[in-house]
Amino acid sequence: MDKDNIGATLRKLRGGRTQEEVAKAVGISTSTLCMYETGKRVPKDEIKERLADYYKKSVKYIFYA
Repeated sequence: MDKDNIGATLRKLRGGRTQEEVAKAVGISTSTLCMYETGKRVPKDEIKERLADYYKKSVKYIFYA
């Protein structure tokens, strides 16, 4: 699991949405989402599932591709 690739994928999926919009929809703080997107942290499994649901992608696509 490469944190930088995960971050890049999350930034790409966010597209034109704000970090605030995505964080609120997923139920995390904006600073936490920022850490995921910059590769400083990897989300716990529960958050991985919420992000995958939000972006309508598989956990495997976002975090293990």
